[in-house]
Amino acid sequence: MTLSLLKRGQKGRIADILHSSLKIDALRFGITVGQTIECIEVVPAGPVVIRKNHQEIAIGRDLANVIHIDLL
Repeated sequence: MTLSLLKRGQKGRIADILHSSLKIDALRFGITVGQTIECIEVVPAGPVVIRKNHQEIAIGRDLANVIHIDLL
């Protein structure tokens, strides 16, 4: 499952980031494989807002589509 498919309130662990250049963008946000995240909001045709370590981050759809999540 990708990050873009999470629903509000769901939690997951980042399993993989498939696109190499977008992986660098994820690292800029501090998002790495193995981290636990929670979906705070999914904006229709907009970003996915996640919480990690008490920090909220808005992730664009391009990046959210290549981040694979294992649901918790």
